[in-house]
Amino acid sequence: MISNKEHNDRERFDRAIARIDAANGEDPNLETVDGEPRPKELVYSRRMSAMLERFAPDAPETLHLAVRAQHIQRWKIPRAEYPMTLAGYKQWRTQLQKFHAATTAAILHDAGYDALTIARVETLLRKEKLKLDAEVQALEDVIDLVFIESYLEDFAAKHPEYDEAKWIDILAKTWFKMSPRGREAALTMIRLPPALVPLIQKGVAAGERMAR
Repeated sequence: MISNKEHNDRERFDRAIARIDAANGEDPNLETVDGEPRPKELVYSRRMSAMLERFAPDAPETLHLAVRAQHIQRWKIPRAEYPMTLAGYKQWRTQLQKFHAATTAAILHDAGYDALTIARVETLLRKEKLKLDAEVQALEDVIDLVFIESYLEDFAAKHPEYDEAKWIDILAKTWFKMSPRGREAALTMIRLPPALVPLIQKGVAAGERMAR
């Protein structure tokens, strides 16, 4: 029998997810899925949740919330507003993390979450103590698994100017950020883009060298 507390907690979680989805549903950028144009960040957020269910179905509620909100309203802070340099990229990423954390915190507060839970979700979204905090690391693993399975192929098509060395560097850095469990999932759990498997294998080898 489900207790009143469990029922209320589930309703609160469902409210938060619905509000995150509504926020991402405002994305003017569309992605075609199953022949239908859909808001890009809404598609991404649902892929993130689906991947977490595959990778760590017993993850805590805070991680489920952070995964769903990982890119919340990302289009509001365009990359083009920052210098096209490594420093500019890092500034953009830092600002995005702060924006995602603050936007999600407001939604969770309205949904009825307590301050400690909200603070924990913000910590996850800011990627604090990556490699040291198991839940932050799990979020990073899910991000990388979704990228490899659902976005790597399109990303490659958009950047024909990248040579093999550039791709190996990108993939090696992605591999380095993942945990051993995440790396195993990348090789056994997800679908790898067939045309990119040779490059992925080289990137994995380079990433393993970085991790030693």
